[in-house]
Amino acid sequence: MKKETRNVFNSYLAGVAKDNNIEFSGVIAGQKFSVEPTVQQKLEQKVQESSEFLKLINIVPVTEAQGETLGLGVAGTIASTTDTTEADRKTQDIHNLSAIAYHCQQINYDTHLRYGTIDMWGKFPDFAKRIGEVKAERMALDRLMIAFNGTSRAKTSNRVENPLLQDVAKGWLAKIEEAVPQRVMKEVEKSSGKIEVGEGKAYKSLDALVYSAVSDLIAPQFQDDTKLVAIMSRDLLADKYFPLYNQNKATEMLAGDVVVSQKRVGGLQAVQAPFVPKGTILITRLDNLSIYYQEGGMRRTLVDNAKRDQYEDYTSSNDDFVVENYEMVAVLKNIKMVDADVGAPEA
Repeated sequence: MKKETRNVFNSYLAGVAKDNNIEFSGVIAGQKFSVEPTVQQKLEQKVQESSEFLKLINIVPVTEAQGETLGLGVAGTIASTTDTTEADRKTQDIHNLSAIAYHCQQINYDTHLRYGTIDMWGKFPDFAKRIGEVKAERMALDRLMIAFNGTSRAKTSNRVENPLLQDVAKGWLAKIEEAVPQRVMKEVEKSSGKIEVGEGKAYKSLDALVYSAVSDLIAPQFQDDTKLVAIMSRDLLADKYFPLYNQNKATEMLAGDVVVSQKRVGGLQAVQAPFVPKGTILITRLDNLSIYYQEGGMRRTLVDNAKRDQYEDYTSSNDDFVVENYEMVAVLKNIKMVDADVGAPEA
């Protein structure tokens, strides 16, 4: 690392130390420290702002690592009548009726910067901001990848065998299939083991499939909820049907930005989200999906590793991927379009 760059980088480290109320020398020595709650909140805000999809769901700070979910969506019906000459009126909990446990567990978001990269970035006056934005963007994308693809939590994850972070934590789809398998459809044709859509099949179009899924899999009190959406994998709907939800210039947008269709599928707004597994549709309200993180649970260690010519940033956060209400979900897996002309959304 160049001398001039070292001075700039040391200023960055001093800023990190000041923000977290620790001695600057402690950071240089590689001391692990708890990220201050205000700094953690700012980082979480940066992560959320890095993805349009994360802006549409819930990013929730919780005090305890384990507990019951907050039930942020509408729980169900509350209207009733009571003959008060015979009985007292009874209130209805507006919170989700079913107790669903959450468990925020450690996920590592460890990165490093090569000395050469730091030398190139060090000439920019917004050096610290650039580092923070790159880290936040990658954390946002990784969280979405886990949310849609995570199936388990390994003691030591393997990025080579699980490139979509399947073994880092259980995501929404895995939790739905585990908790309410009756709300998951993954096979119609026994011969293929898939949900085939097209002429001569049980479902002639995606519209028919989604409409049927809402009626058959979503709890009756939620079937007509106007906030239900169909979150679809990229392969199921052509990009030409989607105007960009975020109208910023393309050079300012993340590759993971959500795309929302002006047309509908089976009566629902169609949403194309990043990293949804191929041939998959998740039907729910966007505010039924949450990512919980534990306040005060973020840890960080900065290490100057001269043996590798790089500066290492070890950051961990205790996170969980939460479905607030399982009665308001339906998952369709293994969808295969058998006719190229089938599946265009209805106007």
